[in-house]
Amino acid sequence: MIGKDAVDGIKAVLFDLDGTLRINLPSGGEVFTNYAIQLGMPVTIEIKKHAARWEHYYFATSTELLADREKFKEDSEKFWVNFGRRRLMALGSTPKQAEDLSGKLAEYMRESYKPVVSVPEKAHTLLASLRYSGLILGMVSNREKTYTDELEQLGLNNYFHFSLAGGEVAAYKPQPEIFQHALEMAGTRASEAIYVGDNYFSDVLGARRAGLKPVLYDPEGIFPDADCEVIHGWNEFILNLG
Repeated sequence: MIGKDAVDGIKAVLFDLDGTLRINLPSGGEVFTNYAIQLGMPVTIEIKKHAARWEHYYFATSTELLADREKFKEDSEKFWVNFGRRRLMALGSTPKQAEDLSGKLAEYMRESYKPVVSVPEKAHTLLASLRYSGLILGMVSNREKTYTDELEQLGLNNYFHFSLAGGEVAAYKPQPEIFQHALEMAGTRASEAIYVGDNYFSDVLGARRAGLKPVLYDPEGIFPDADCEVIHGWNEFILNLG
């Protein structure tokens, strides 16, 4: 819960999109792991969480991700096979198991993974309340291109004063530059802004480097040792502003 002592002077609340407000049901990681179990891998709850943390790290503009994108820039299918190999290793497989199963996992995800895109109803309630309170609301994503049409389809566009994609400014979380661009759009200082996201490595560390107050949205308890404000559901995000 975020109380008044934590939000004095706050003028803007900025949000991540994918994995935070826009949710895939079921998640790709969940489907991937369940299929790996079907293929014979022994996976505990803690191993699942370890693999989920690794996936968050990987997609937080990690050096591994950048190297893989460069290596497989002409072949997206090979990129995802390689990602499957890496994720199997995070689930505890041997290098040989990962090599043997990665192609099968990639094919399964490509053919069978058809998630439903959802925005939690409590997120709508929260955003409406924050907007009504007079706060500036912004969305900051590591997407390559603008996504305003998708925000309209999701019913989110009316809550936000602006949205920003990393590709628009050639800066990606956790780089502080993307947050600095967002602060300019919000017309606020870093000390006057909160950033909410589900990825500790890109959202929390990036926001903190840029001087914003980070809040981690962690409904599955993937980051039990996070050194920041943590909420596990949107009903826990309460700003006592008045």
